Amino acid sequence: MTAPAVLVIEQEKDPKFWNTWAQQTLKNALSLQTLNQNKAKNLIFFLGDGMGVPTVTAARILKGQLSGQSGEETQLEMDKFPFVSLAKTYNTNAQVADSAGTATAFLCGVKANEGTVGVSAAAVRSQCNTTKGNEVTSILKWAKDAGKSVGLVTTTRVNHATPSASYAHSVDRDWLSDSAMPAEAVQDGCKDIARQLFENIPDINVIMGGGRKYMFPKNQVDVEYPDTAKYSGTRKDGRNLVGEWIEKMENKNGHYVWNKKQLLSLNPNNVDYLLGLFEPEDMTYDLERNPETDPSLTEMVEVAIKILKKNPNGFYLLVEGGRIDHGHHEGKAKQALYEAVEMDRAISRAGLMTSIHDTLTIVTADHSHVFNFGGYTHRGNTIFGLAPAVSDVDQKPFTAILYGNGPGYKLVNGGRENVSAIDYQENNYQAQAAVPLSMETHGGEDVAVFAKGPMAHLLHGVHEQNYIPHVMAYASCIENKPTHTHTHMSSVMCM
Repeated sequence: MTAPAVLVIEQEKDPKFWNTWAQQTLKNALSLQTLNQNKAKNLIFFLGDGMGVPTVTAARILKGQLSGQSGEETQLEMDKFPFVSLAKTYNTNAQVADSAGTATAFLCGVKANEGTVGVSAAAVRSQCNTTKGNEVTSILKWAKDAGKSVGLVTTTRVNHATPSASYAHSVDRDWLSDSAMPAEAVQDGCKDIARQLFENIPDINVIMGGGRKYMFPKNQVDVEYPDTAKYSGTRKDGRNLVGEWIEKMENKNGHYVWNKKQLLSLNPNNVDYLLGLFEPEDMTYDLERNPETDPSLTEMVEVAIKILKKNPNGFYLLVEGGRIDHGHHEGKAKQALYEAVEMDRAISRAGLMTSIHDTLTIVTADHSHVFNFGGYTHRGNTIFGLAPAVSDVDQKPFTAILYGNGPGYKLVNGGRENVSAIDYQENNYQAQAAVPLSMETHGGEDVAVFAKGPMAHLLHGVHEQNYIPHVMAYASCIENKPTHTHTHMSSVMCM
């Protein structure tokens, strides 16, 4: 068997190519010594759920390969951000974090227990009576109180862990509607997260994602899937939260949409409030998205910014690429990486619509996964392809992408499955895993934080995850949080 030809790009054989590139990078780095100490009028926070460093690297390669390159030399939009730091993701009671406790950290500025949103570590998961007095507020609320327009856009349910920490105070991330709560918790006065979305912070300007079924009365059929019972309404209290929102916004330029056509037919100049719920549960994976009926993350972000930027005081926008995480949990690396590439497109679109002079943009992850790729693959090897040599133990091929645990663990005749006998590049292929689990787990390592715009240089080195919203508040001179005027940096004025 002859060895496959190894790709070497011709210009890379010349040392001058590398030296010139390095010198240009050095020149760019020296220009960063003049720090951007402007006031951040706008704040944009991109959260790739589960987007650990291996996912960033693999998504970069995929992005390049989708455009016909070998991939490794490609730049993601976040790669172009001038400042990068690391965030420690542990929860107050967990070495390996979950998305609720981490969301409380990077949105509310306070580390918390796993499974809880918008409450401090004094609150105990699932114990309703530990909620009161332990509520913490988010950067979205701080921005709203400062007169900015605010929005949240996600590919998950709008009441999922990450977005819910923006507005909810819940000792259990799974209390998505009242039907998911113990009777005792309801009796004790705790509210489900869907209800809190509409009641806690009045007049959030933009809300987009999935999650319709949590907003409608139990058994009310879904507008898009009337014949699918599992997508019907879930609310035991009989409330129609969407109907209530529509009625409240009747004279406030408020619009409710549930499909792409309705969304893109809006004139953002005539919209001050937007509620877009595009699926009963999470939105579909981008690889499976119907481009005729379902908006992409990039399309949602574009509409959101057009609406929010009309405010002369600026805006705050949370954008979650939430299904990166779901792809990994299911062991479906292809789904996860395509979700990450789509989020990168959304980052690019946001960059074109804003300026680094007055907009602080941060891209990070809440946690990582036990996902990786290796095996001495050659340059340009498809990211979903095989390692160049078979295992020297069981003499079977293996894919470059592997998981430490998850549903991809399979035994065939007492041994590891031979991947050459199956379609390992299929969209829903579950990559092989070392330990069998029905769902793959999060990883515990630090995650990258990419930043550009005013005060982006404050994200440097290694920090606790809860540091992030304090930087955002400081950069934008938000009241009740540390501001430029409280420091020796007299060159920056909060007006």
